[in-house]
Amino acid sequence: MLSVQGINVFYGKGIHALKDLSLEVGQGEIVTLIGANGAGKSSTLNTISGLVRPRSGSVVFRDMDITKLPAHKIVEAGLCQVPEGRRIFANLTVQTNLELGAYLRKDKAAIARDMQRVYELFPRLAERKQQPAGTLSGGEQQMLAIGRALMSQPQLLMLDEPSMGLAPLLVKEIFRIVQEINRAGTTILLVEQNARMALSIAHRGYVLETGRVVMTDSASVLAEVDEVRKAYLGG
Repeated sequence: MLSVQGINVFYGKGIHALKDLSLEVGQGEIVTLIGANGAGKSSTLNTISGLVRPRSGSVVFRDMDITKLPAHKIVEAGLCQVPEGRRIFANLTVQTNLELGAYLRKDKAAIARDMQRVYELFPRLAERKQQPAGTLSGGEQQMLAIGRALMSQPQLLMLDEPSMGLAPLLVKEIFRIVQEINRAGTTILLVEQNARMALSIAHRGYVLETGRVVMTDSASVLAEVDEVRKAYLGG
């Protein structure tokens, strides 16, 4: 479904953030990127979603080269990112935030159905639909950010640090919902500092170090590799 081949990304004059990075995501998979802070995980997602331009290399989504497409066209093609830090519209209501997720769509009946589906996935949002989004807890804001992305009808959903700053019980709930979204047919590319949790739900994983892929395998195999256990799983 997604093929990233040999991308190189630079920031400013001297920072080579991604170095000949390649990865693939198959339809129906959950694929996770793990690595330390600064390894290039968010840069990878931002490049795929058109927020950062690679100096070389290609990004192909469903046989379409999207390397140079503007970000909104990439969303239109069916690829949507939930950014690190949630980036919800704090002064707008929960309902309006979700409606903005569907801003490229014209199919009102289907939008209403998807809105209902989001409220079924996240009952807390349904209870708070008329509240300003900025009054929600951190976990509820993360649910809103995911729900807003789902309103664009993505075929591939990219999640950047969905568990950041959340209590352990909420982390479990967010990951359960990510699996549910995947089972309903949405492919997932997941960046997550909590490598243990990410590998427990992913089918495959890539390990990034200083902008390069240094290891890739099934998630269950990566979870047993000594170097991965010591570096990312606490021994």
